[in-house]
Amino acid sequence: MTTISSLEQLDQIYGKPGQPALVKEVDYITPHYRAFIKASPFCALATSGPEGLDCSPRGDRPGFVRVADARTLQLPDRRGNNRTDSLKNIIREPHVALLFLIPGCNETLRVNGRAHLSIDPELLESFAVEEKAPRSVMVIEADTVYFQCARALLRSDLWNPQKHIDRKSLPTAGEILAALSDRKEGGPEYDRAWPARAKATMW
Repeated sequence: MTTISSLEQLDQIYGKPGQPALVKEVDYITPHYRAFIKASPFCALATSGPEGLDCSPRGDRPGFVRVADARTLQLPDRRGNNRTDSLKNIIREPHVALLFLIPGCNETLRVNGRAHLSIDPELLESFAVEEKAPRSVMVIEADTVYFQCARALLRSDLWNPQKHIDRKSLPTAGEILAALSDRKEGGPEYDRAWPARAKATMW
């Protein structure tokens, strides 16, 4: 038997979690957890829908995810590629998960909850940057909130600048698009134009 196929078998292999792993999970945003969210410039957003799962990066200035109250987060949807995969999922299936990262900090923060999309004009305007408001804001009601221990980031040595790779060692976005589109999209011109285009459409 080489496949784990039951919860009983899983428990036999892994055992039960220790008490600290259980105590850290709550259904609201504590002052300590609020401090993590306010310091974070990046999170991964996981959603699900009829077409399957989606996990997308979300980043902005530290504290870009607003703690509205002890149970509610607000996440502005900044400019992107207009695929709206996460947004389509949220409309049809509200359950979401967030994983917050803070550069230099090896603990991460996890929030699971239910989201809806708001286009309230005052809320949108409150998130404006350089006079540009997001087109929608995700309002997330937290169900579970807890920190993740540091092992994964310690193993990966993620924040060590000596481990950073040379970006030139990987394919560029233009090269990937060209290969996938039989050179109808992408290419060197795409790579040359992208930095200026990104700067002009950041917000």
